[in-house]
Amino acid sequence: MATPNSYKLSCSIPGHEMDVRGLSAAFFPDGAFVSVSRDRTGRVWVPNSSPDRGFTEMHCMTGHQNFVSCVCIIAPSDTYPRGLIATGGNDHNICVFTLDQPQPLFTLKGHKNTVCTLSSGKFGTLLSGSWDTTAKVWLNEKCMMTLQGHTAAVWAVVILPEQGLMLSGSADKTIKLWKAGHCEKTFTGHEDCVRGLAVVSDLEFFSCSNDTSIRRWLVTGECVQVYYSHTNYIYSLAVFPNGQDFVSTGEDRTLRIWKQGECQQTIRLPAQSVWCCCILPNGDIAVGASDGLIRVFTEVEDRMASPQDLQAFEDELSKTTIDPKTGDLGDIKMEDLPGRDHLDEPGNREGQTRLIKEGQKVEAYQWSVADSRWMKIGDVVGGSNQQTSKKVNYEGKEYDFVFTIDINEGGPSMKLPYNVTDDPWLTAHNFLQKNELSPMFLDQVANFIIENTKGHTLGAAPPSAADPFTGTGRYIPGSGTPTGAPVGAADPFTGKSLYVLTYSIASLYVNVALPPPAKLRELNGGAPGEYRLSEEVLGSLEKLLVSVCDPCASEQPTTEQISLLWKTSHWPEDIVFPVLDILRLAVRHPQVNESLCGGDADDGVALCNHLLSLMKPQARPANQMLALRTLCNCFSGWRGRALLLAQREAVLSHAADLCSVCNKNIHIALATLVLNYAGSLHGQPDLEAKAQCLSVASAALESVQDKEAVFRLLVALGTTVASDQTAQDLAKSLGVTSQIAKYTSVTDPAKVGECCQLVLKELQ
Repeated sequence: MATPNSYKLSCSIPGHEMDVRGLSAAFFPDGAFVSVSRDRTGRVWVPNSSPDRGFTEMHCMTGHQNFVSCVCIIAPSDTYPRGLIATGGNDHNICVFTLDQPQPLFTLKGHKNTVCTLSSGKFGTLLSGSWDTTAKVWLNEKCMMTLQGHTAAVWAVVILPEQGLMLSGSADKTIKLWKAGHCEKTFTGHEDCVRGLAVVSDLEFFSCSNDTSIRRWLVTGECVQVYYSHTNYIYSLAVFPNGQDFVSTGEDRTLRIWKQGECQQTIRLPAQSVWCCCILPNGDIAVGASDGLIRVFTEVEDRMASPQDLQAFEDELSKTTIDPKTGDLGDIKMEDLPGRDHLDEPGNREGQTRLIKEGQKVEAYQWSVADSRWMKIGDVVGGSNQQTSKKVNYEGKEYDFVFTIDINEGGPSMKLPYNVTDDPWLTAHNFLQKNELSPMFLDQVANFIIENTKGHTLGAAPPSAADPFTGTGRYIPGSGTPTGAPVGAADPFTGKSLYVLTYSIASLYVNVALPPPAKLRELNGGAPGEYRLSEEVLGSLEKLLVSVCDPCASEQPTTEQISLLWKTSHWPEDIVFPVLDILRLAVRHPQVNESLCGGDADDGVALCNHLLSLMKPQARPANQMLALRTLCNCFSGWRGRALLLAQREAVLSHAADLCSVCNKNIHIALATLVLNYAGSLHGQPDLEAKAQCLSVASAALESVQDKEAVFRLLVALGTTVASDQTAQDLAKSLGVTSQIAKYTSVTDPAKVGECCQLVLKELQ
C-alpha cells in the first residue's frame, strides 16, 4: 500500500503515434486535458467512468503540416465560453481550435521558425516563442508586437498574472522580463539553455534548464533558491495550486515531485525523454514522453491503477535499457560494481540510484522512500568498457564526425561537424545558416546526419521517433544557435480633427521664436572647411526661414533652398542644431514637406534615416529633441504622414529608446510624436501599429515626469483605444489601466487628472 502523499500510476493513455510534446489542462469538460504530438495532431481527453479510471479521446485536431510542439488553453470568453486551444508547430504556425472541431478556427502566421512555446493571458492575449529568437504577442488573430532581444531560440514563455508582464526563456541562457513590449530586466544565472518557466505568483516564478537546475526567482531580479535533483536536461515545470509545490520532468526519464523545497518523490518512466507535464484540476499529474504515451499519476488511492497494472508498469520499467551517456549514471566499470547483496542496504534518499553486477549484466535500481525498497529501473548498456570512436579535430574543437557536404556539383565542399550528443536538426539548421543555404535543404541534411551516425536507442523507440529539433532530448545550445496617403488632415501635434477625447493642445513648436540667424553664422565661422557655408548660402537659408514661417511671405521656398537645407543638415553633430531648428520649421511648409518627405520615395526614407541617426541614445540631447520635433512637424503634410506611417516601426522603436533620457523637452517631443501617430491611426484597422503606439506610450509613462508630456501620452492612449475594442483589450492586457490610475488625482494641471479619468472610462 502506498504511503500518504506518494504518487502512483493511475492510467496510461495510448493514442498518439509519436512523442507527446505538450499537455495542458482544459476548462471544459471537467477534468479534461489536451495533448499535442510529433504525429501532427492534438487530442482532447476526458475522464471516463470505466473501472480503469482512464480517459477517452473526445476528438482529434489536425491542421499543422509538421510536428506539433506546444499547446495552451485560452480562457473562456463571451464569444467562446468553453475557451480555445492554441497549438504551435514545426511548420512555424499557431493553430487555434475550439474544443469541438477538428479543424482550426484560424491560423496565426508570423514566426519564421518552429513555434515551441505558448502561454495565454487575460482578455484573450496569446504569447508565443520560437526558434526564430523572438516572442510574439497576439490578440484577435493579429500579431500585436514582436519581442526582440534574445540571441537564440526562445524555448519558454509565460504571461504573469500582473497585467503587462511577460517572461521569455532562451537558449542564450537568459530569461527576460517584458512590459509593454520592452525588455525591463534580464535574469542571468542558468549555465545552459532555459527550457521551461512556471508562474508562482505575481512576484515569483520558476525556471528550469539544460544545466539540470530549477531556479526560483523574484520578478525584481533575485534568484531566491536553486533546486538540484535531476541528472540531465529539465524540460518542463508545473506548479500546484498552493503556489509552493511543483513537478518537473526531463531527459533523465523522470517525473520529480517537489514539496516544501525538496524532491519528495522520483518516478522513472520507461521512455528516455519525459517532455511535458501538467497538473489536472483534481491534483493528479499528467506527463507526456518520447514513447508516445500519456501517463497520469495520482496520490489518491481510489484513483490508482490496479495492482496488476502497477506491477506491469514496474516490469516494463525494469526491462528498459539505460545508456550511461545520458548523464544518469556516470562512467561505469563493471569490475568495480557490487553484487545483488548490495541491495540489502536501504537507500538514504528518494530517487537514489544504485548499480549492481548480475552475471555479465549491469542493472540499475532506484530507491523508493514510499515503498521502502529498491526498484529495478533498467539494464545498463555501454560504458567505459566499450570502445569509443576517435575524435576528429575541426576548427579547434573535437567532434565525433566531420562530414564533407557537396550541395552544388562542381562547387566548393562544406564541412559539417557533429557530435553524437548534438541535435541533428539543430546542427543541420546551423549548417544551412552558416553557409547561407536555403532552408529547403533542412530535411535532407538532417536525415543525412541521422543515417550516417550511430547512436544508442532506449527501449523499443525507433530512431525515427527523435524530435526534429531536439532529437531524443539532446539539444545542446553550445553547439550553435539558429540565430497610400492617410485620410484626413490632422493638426501636426494634436491630430485634433481625429481625437475622440475632448482635449485640444496648441501646436507645440510652431509658435516658438525663430532660430536666430546669428547663431547659424557664429557656428558656420568655426565649421570645418568642407562644411563652411558661403555668404550666399547663408542668405538663402535665412530667406527660406522667413518664407516658411511668415504666412504672408510673397516668396515660396525654392528647390535650391530646400537642397541647401538638406545638405547643411548633415553638418557635424556638434554644430548642426541651428540647422535642425530651421529644418523642423521648414517641413511644416507644404512645398518643403512634399520635397523632403516624398517627392522621391528615396528622399523620404533618407530624411527619416538621417533624423533617426540623430536620435541614438548616445547622441547630443539638443539634436535628439530637434530630430523628434522635425518628425512631429512632418505630420503637417500628407506626404510626411504617409512617410512616417510607412516608417512607423523604426521611428517609434528609436523614439522608445529615448524614454529613459532625463530631459523634459525630449519627453514632450516624444509624447507628441506618439500622439500624432495615435491621431493618424484612429479609425484605421492597423492593429499592429496601434499596439506599438500603446507599447511606446506605456513605456514612456514609466519614466516621464513632466505633466505636459504625461498629458499628451494619456491623450495618445485614449485616441488609440477609442472605439476600438481590440485595442482596448490589448491595452488592458498590457497593464495600462493599473499603470495610469495614479494620474486620476492630479489637479495641477487639472487636465491630466480629467484626461486620465476619460481614458479609464474608455477602458472599462
